Amino acid sequence: MVRPMRLSSLNRKLLRDLLEMKGQALAIALVVAAGVAMYVMYGSTFESLQRTRAAYYQRQRFADVFASLTRAPSRLAPEIAAIPGVSAAATRVVAAVTLDVPGLDEPASGLITSIEASRRPAIDDLFVRSGRWIDGGRPDEVLASEAFVAANRLRLGGRIGAVINGRLRQLTIVGIALSPEHVYGIRPGEIVPDDRRFGVFWMERQALAAAFDMEGAFNDVALTLSPGASADAVIARLDRLLARYGGRGAIPRALQLSHWTVENELTQLQAFGFVLPLIFLGVAAFILNVALARALALQRPQIAALKALGYGNRALAWHYLKWAQLVAGLGVVAGAAAGAVLGRLIIRVYNQFFHFPELLYALSPGVVAGSAAMAAVAAAAGAFSAVRRAVRIPPAEAMRPEPPARYRPSIVERSPIGSRLGTAGRMVIRNLERHPFRAGASVVGIAFAGAILLVGFVFIDAMDSLITTQFSVAERQDVTVSFAEPRSAAARDALARLPGVIAVEPARAVPARIRAGHRHRNLAITGVLPGARLRRVVDSRGRVVDVPPSGLVLSHLLAEVLKVSAGDVVEVDLLEGRRGSYRLPVAGLVDDVLGLSAYMSMPALHELLHEGSVLSGAALLIDPQQAAPLSRRLKRLPVVAGAGFKSAVLRNFRDVLAANMNLSISLNVIFAGIIAFGVVYNAARVSLSERSRELASLRVLGFSRAEVSLILLGELALLSLAALPAGGLLGYGMAAAIVRSLDSEVYRFPLVVSRAAFAWSFLSVIAAALLSGLIVRQRLDRLDLVAVLKIRE
Repeated sequence: MVRPMRLSSLNRKLLRDLLEMKGQALAIALVVAAGVAMYVMYGSTFESLQRTRAAYYQRQRFADVFASLTRAPSRLAPEIAAIPGVSAAATRVVAAVTLDVPGLDEPASGLITSIEASRRPAIDDLFVRSGRWIDGGRPDEVLASEAFVAANRLRLGGRIGAVINGRLRQLTIVGIALSPEHVYGIRPGEIVPDDRRFGVFWMERQALAAAFDMEGAFNDVALTLSPGASADAVIARLDRLLARYGGRGAIPRALQLSHWTVENELTQLQAFGFVLPLIFLGVAAFILNVALARALALQRPQIAALKALGYGNRALAWHYLKWAQLVAGLGVVAGAAAGAVLGRLIIRVYNQFFHFPELLYALSPGVVAGSAAMAAVAAAAGAFSAVRRAVRIPPAEAMRPEPPARYRPSIVERSPIGSRLGTAGRMVIRNLERHPFRAGASVVGIAFAGAILLVGFVFIDAMDSLITTQFSVAERQDVTVSFAEPRSAAARDALARLPGVIAVEPARAVPARIRAGHRHRNLAITGVLPGARLRRVVDSRGRVVDVPPSGLVLSHLLAEVLKVSAGDVVEVDLLEGRRGSYRLPVAGLVDDVLGLSAYMSMPALHELLHEGSVLSGAALLIDPQQAAPLSRRLKRLPVVAGAGFKSAVLRNFRDVLAANMNLSISLNVIFAGIIAFGVVYNAARVSLSERSRELASLRVLGFSRAEVSLILLGELALLSLAALPAGGLLGYGMAAAIVRSLDSEVYRFPLVVSRAAFAWSFLSVIAAALLSGLIVRQRLDRLDLVAVLKIRE
């Protein structure tokens, strides 16, 4: 017969203590659970995304180097493959087209890449979700990207119109596919994906080459490298080979837009998954220290009796440390479960933007173990000083109660406002002065709650400011048109004659490589028209920046990447038109909000290129009533590679940012509320346990419940009010640090903190404090006066 396991005396005492302090233990466990949930959420999402990406890249043989060019003969392919360090090389034909999508008023854009009908690509192979591979005998068959098909509700066998080299052709979708090159599918020049208006297609090579005069030629190269090969050395050799064929500069995988976006997201997940849980677990350690210190102060006689019975300091220390570890363990269990649920929600959001064959959520034991270790360390750190101080007291001294506090007029009472304080007010102020460290720590804990809330609301303001700056101040046009090839000034007049066009402002952008020593970036130099009214250079504060007649104006972030400043000279390799290398001065820097940018006066850019009034696109101001006829005309123009209507772009931009930020802001509010509730509730319970005899005496002396409650809750109110300005300052600093950490080569959020953000964060903290105060008030109303006033023997 198996005998039931019996708990030791200390363990039975431990369970009784936990039950007696169940309210405080639960509050502490909730804060621990919030920290663990964030660690598990970020850590498991990071691992799921990283593991999925690595497997996908390996299975589909994702390239290591990419290059585009104007046109090169196919006989150059063996020379490219022979570059030292190249494992495999693939040449392709890639073309941008305008699409006529059923049910979509404005023109969409597409990118068509050539594939062989007879074999799968050796590099950047496709994953065919449904349908079949293309048939070489049917030149209008294509595979279409899954996101585009889903967003436009297209079906296998459906047809879509595409302007291919000036001719409208109907393409038949025979398969739905995904590519490792387009995990994050975004139209060139845009900052957020728009699956409705941008699609990727794969077409039989001969058919695509014939349409774009690329028979026996290619305009795109992808390479995989041998293990240990230098990507920089391979890129240098490849650029030399492609220079005479209009090479636009090769890039490594690290700078390929889709890969870079996923990598940037992984970096942010890893950073947030470490810093934010530390804040929560730090607050939990503080709450635990205060709660345990008070519990041990009340158990001084018990500690003395246990020592008299033969229990040593180590046994007693471990006993009370187990109390902290059990509370933390409860938080780990709840937090791990919550983190797993939240991780699945984040993966669901990522599935809207990152297109993998299968992005599944997986929670590894290592992530749970890591969260448990962090929680255990925080619990031990919070309990250590309180336990160490309690167990070192000699038994004889522990048998005596703690000496009473010295009551004397406080600093506030001696001030001019002291005479105006009533009895309750003086009691509140004196109690706070008796425990300055605990009061200060409570203020810091509540301030962290307000700070975390403020950070969430700041990003709403930052998003609104970014949208206003970019779409109302910098870009005031209604339509942005881009041409397949640079056009003469006559194209401006042709655009002006289109229906509904009120004004046309030419645009000129030239692909270039900007170098400063060994650092470089491939981007487009944008020509800025003197006195431009529709497209202007604007900084993050919405101020218009004038571009000087000569030299370059670089975005601050590009200057940081290149390690240059105003007055320095950079090397510019032009990759279009009359190519060449030029030394140009950096005339100024602009703190803009989108992309890595290089601006130049348009007349100076024309002069540098030795060209006339050539334009690569235009900004249009239109009559809104004529938007539909204009859209239909733009779809049919063979010279137009893409047309973006600002209303549609802005709507998509808001939708994408909202999908990304709504979940984060909701989590901020919930978790910050938990911190505020935990800190305030714990402070109230500790104060109640310390002053229960005092408050009961006041009730016996005739004080009403409201007056007694005022003494206890007034203290909590003062702590909460003192924490609000501290939380505002702390939140501002945290927001500034997070905004700087989120600065990327795609967008930079401006730091904007509105009064509404402060108000909402403060109100949320006050609401959490009121909730905890009401719970404590109910306990105070149920106080057993007789039991409390009994003299302890």
